[in-house]
Amino acid sequence: MSALLKPLISPRDYLAAERTSVIKHEYHAGKVYAMAGASERHNLIVVNLVALLHGQLRRRTCTVYPSDMRVKVVTEGLYTYPDISVVCGAPQFEDEHRDTLLNPTLIVEVLSPSTENYDRGRKFQSYRSLPSLMEYVLVAQDQAHVEHYIRQPDGRWLLAEYSTLAATVRIDAIGCELALADVYEKVELDSSESSGGTQDV
Repeated sequence: MSALLKPLISPRDYLAAERTSVIKHEYHAGKVYAMAGASERHNLIVVNLVALLHGQLRRRTCTVYPSDMRVKVVTEGLYTYPDISVVCGAPQFEDEHRDTLLNPTLIVEVLSPSTENYDRGRKFQSYRSLPSLMEYVLVAQDQAHVEHYIRQPDGRWLLAEYSTLAATVRIDAIGCELALADVYEKVELDSSESSGGTQDV
């Protein structure tokens, strides 16, 4: 998120303005924020991820949505645009416009310097209140590094980290695999590879 545009407007007014806006805005608790543009690396990674997920899901009852699909977190009063959302089963939308998704199974965010803390912190906290969300993936854009959060039956989230291009992330909730070599195809990375592990959060 970037500069605050207009304070304390209703969700109805936000949606009305957003549907005619040439740029995207996030909404939280009555406040509207302009979303910053993305770098080349960010865009390449998102394209790679959409292609990988779509290729594995195209003949199944799962749907991959890119960043133009808005997601609403009802309990938080949050409207936001994840880089990628996946729904397995019937998608649920807020209204007849079918542009605000309520039940993502998987959310993927590609980290940027301006949003990294938000994506790991307050935004992930909000996402965790979505009953449908089973897995959350954070992808670095400057090095080969993926953080994979998996909801456990007792409500905890298990974190697995992958930091080598030889690694593959298995997303069980949607039955897909993401090879880091494919995620970072054509992306110029800054640092060398390292090893990854798994831990509870």
